[in-house]
Amino acid sequence: MSRTPKPLPLQTSQARQIWLRAQRLDTREPFGAGAQAVTDAITHLGYVQIDTINVIERCHHHILYSRIPSYRRADLRHAQSVDRSVFEYWTHALSYVPTSDFRFFLPAMREHRRDGHKWFASVTPADMRKVMRLVRAGPLTIRDIEDDVLAEKEHLWQSRKPSKRALQLAFYTGVVTISERQGMLKTYELMTRHFGWDRSPKPASAKDGTTYLLDRAQRAQGVVSLDSICHLDAPSKQAVARLIASRVRRGELVPLALEGAGKQEHWATPSALEPGEGAPPDLVHILSPFDPLIIQRKRTNLIFGYNHLFEAYVPKAKRKLGYFALPVLVGDEIVAALDLKTDRQNKKLLMQKWTWVGNGKKTAGRKELKHRIEEELDRFEQFQLAEE
Repeated sequence: MSRTPKPLPLQTSQARQIWLRAQRLDTREPFGAGAQAVTDAITHLGYVQIDTINVIERCHHHILYSRIPSYRRADLRHAQSVDRSVFEYWTHALSYVPTSDFRFFLPAMREHRRDGHKWFASVTPADMRKVMRLVRAGPLTIRDIEDDVLAEKEHLWQSRKPSKRALQLAFYTGVVTISERQGMLKTYELMTRHFGWDRSPKPASAKDGTTYLLDRAQRAQGVVSLDSICHLDAPSKQAVARLIASRVRRGELVPLALEGAGKQEHWATPSALEPGEGAPPDLVHILSPFDPLIIQRKRTNLIFGYNHLFEAYVPKAKRKLGYFALPVLVGDEIVAALDLKTDRQNKKLLMQKWTWVGNGKKTAGRKELKHRIEEELDRFEQFQLAEE
């Protein structure tokens, strides 16, 4: 009878290096350039979150820019609409995911087709027939439908347009997909017609879906926990825990006692634990608050000692970092949070507030540190104000 190996002690400084390497934030240009770089980045990360807030930059573009220095918004549009190598669906939030992983999302689509969706329970058969008749005639946006009678919202993020609710339900059931975006305006298209399929791929089994969740986390996180693997997906934890135990027994995962984690268990592959060079100390990334390195706040706080505050919905008088503060990663430390705003009319990136955090609070060497961050801000501003 095999014993569970004793957890290997791991310092947070080691965990940072492993996570940064897994996130490809330990080097300047890990994926190359162009639409292929977009596909490669999303495939490696597993997903890139989409969000509507546009104070600085929509997070899907920002996350890709952080790993593709020459990134253009048109590159993502090409990957989605021309190459069709990425598509939109729900992970822990609405996200871009690689088309190569499509089969892992089919079970959720079939579940919504069978049981509906709690956000769109008010969609009537007549609403659905209407939008499906229109989309069968060709791709359409919600602006193409002008005869809606507005309805009351049932939750904060719901549209008042019945046709939009019906299109969104059709999206979650996998009947239609988002074939293109212009800003946040979506073009809906039949799923099979967009991809050129006679029929959809075969759905992944429950076992394969569990393997997918664990493999995705190992690849993009390096050091994993049940919470980080199943972020906002508690029902998957039991099956993932069984798979982890199996991989530990086979020596494919190493149990870790992560500094400061208490009883929370962590694991990594033997190869992930091999020493690496680490991020260059002068490498600067200005990150989105929705970046995979930041979005799991407790994990970021544990490994980086930085508790990010997302204060867009906090009253102004109570904000500490600012409305839409961006964490600044220098080397393997988060040293500042910058509350920025893009003034598109005057073509300027405005500094609302600069807050030093962590080692950034130290006065020694701060002048040089500030200079390096300002150089990156100049580059970030050029990206912000570029048309494509």
